[in-house]
Amino acid sequence: MKRHTRGHGRLSVPSSVSDGHPSSVRAPSEAGSVEAIESTTLDNGIRVLSEQIPGVRSISAGVWVRQGAAHETRELTGISHILEHMVFKGTAKRSALEIADTLEALGGSLDAYTSREHTAYQARVLDEHIPDALDVLADLVLVPRLEADDLELERQVVLEEIAQVEDTPDDMVFELHAERLWRGHPYGRPILGTKETVSAMSVESLRALHADRYVGSNLVVAAAGNVEHAPFVEAIAALFDSAPHGQRIEAVSVPATTDRGAIHVERSSAQTHIVFGSDAPAHASEDRFPLILVSSALGGGMSSRLFQRVREELGLCYSVFTFQSFYRTAGLFGVYVGTRPATAEAAAVAVREELSRVADDGLGDGGLDRIKRQVKGQVMLSLESTGSRLHRLAAFALHEEPFLGLDDLLAKVDAVSESDIRRVAARYVDPESHLELRLGPQ
Repeated sequence: MKRHTRGHGRLSVPSSVSDGHPSSVRAPSEAGSVEAIESTTLDNGIRVLSEQIPGVRSISAGVWVRQGAAHETRELTGISHILEHMVFKGTAKRSALEIADTLEALGGSLDAYTSREHTAYQARVLDEHIPDALDVLADLVLVPRLEADDLELERQVVLEEIAQVEDTPDDMVFELHAERLWRGHPYGRPILGTKETVSAMSVESLRALHADRYVGSNLVVAAAGNVEHAPFVEAIAALFDSAPHGQRIEAVSVPATTDRGAIHVERSSAQTHIVFGSDAPAHASEDRFPLILVSSALGGGMSSRLFQRVREELGLCYSVFTFQSFYRTAGLFGVYVGTRPATAEAAAVAVREELSRVADDGLGDGGLDRIKRQVKGQVMLSLESTGSRLHRLAAFALHEEPFLGLDDLLAKVDAVSESDIRRVAARYVDPESHLELRLGPQ
């Protein structure tokens, strides 16, 4: 199972639907294609969305649960992730092997991940096998076995996963940075949990979480590909009819403050791993668009300013990039660079200089137009993937925001002005407002 700990600022591209009633939107794109997105909310609160994509023979489908690491108590840190693991140990009618084999035998795939604010279960199959995929997904989400013996085995698997992160400093540095940056707020808690919390987890806690959070009002079910909405809704209504409506989970509290300054966590390693970062706007904020443009210009590829300066001109690193995540009530923007201990200070100085330059001057003449073209191209290319379209369907529903069609989204990118760039750069890019965390030798 995959785990998501940080994002790289891609834009989601859904179209507008009204909540609570079946609806359909068809939005022509600049390329002349048509978006066919439909949404229905079932009586038990499940939001069902689909996008029919002409010319494909596959379907990507998924179930999202509004439950993630940020919704946990400190004592139960990591419970969302271990529950995600546990549902694959068996259900009311399938063994662990049968869960894995049902779709793989058809050439399909099944996966899951846990993030800060939700848990997702996803399948990709040929269109003719969508009934099998939906049956497996409903099985996993609604009737996992959750037995004590299975927990003892899976607990060891998760402890190995935690150990793997601890042995991977370029992963560990992000965990440490988030924990320090958010000053005890739930957004800074490790998705995997800790050795102590995972070791103490009980099957009763897992069953209680499942009963409380895996309910209709917290579920979003979506599909993209060669799918027709009406039969898809009928299938979901039949397969998920046992899900109670339940109580919608509350949004995570707004962080009161974030930390800044410099921290060095000493560790023996061949590289020093450095993360700069500050808070960023929430997903619903219009400032998300200019910040993504700034981030792409700074560290979004081989032509970005940080890559050209720190790697190509100075030869101080192999890897340097920007990243950002946008949550319901806050966000995170930052830079990662990995370098040898002897060059760590020089690399950090070079990163600070580039951040300060953009924070003070924006993107300069021609810089904004260029990065707009780049980001818009990336958005449109991403629409060739049914997986990307699946995620865009779910993303805005999970954030409870109006959907944006492709043309609307591109218009928002085009509408970003130099003053917008300067404003968000001064607020979020200035290294004086960042927490700089180094993991490596002194």
